[in-house]
Amino acid sequence: MAKTIMIANKVYEELKEMKEDKSFSEAIRALMERKSSKTGSSLRACLGRLERTDAEYESSRKSLRKEYAKWNKRYA
Repeated sequence: MAKTIMIANKVYEELKEMKEDKSFSEAIRALMERKSSKTGSSLRACLGRLERTDAEYESSRKSLRKEYAKWNKRYA
């Protein structure tokens, strides 16, 4: 059974671009499933989307290493 819903024009345009060759129902279902998925799979879906320089990577890595060391001392 089909239902009519109202969405903002901007949301419609974004959904239209995202759905590619799928129906709107399939696109919405995929978004709902993605939202309810576990964090790890959500992170995997985003992997590689942002461009990073080597300097940014090293900075992030150093910061995370310090935080991991604190966590490890506390919970190990």
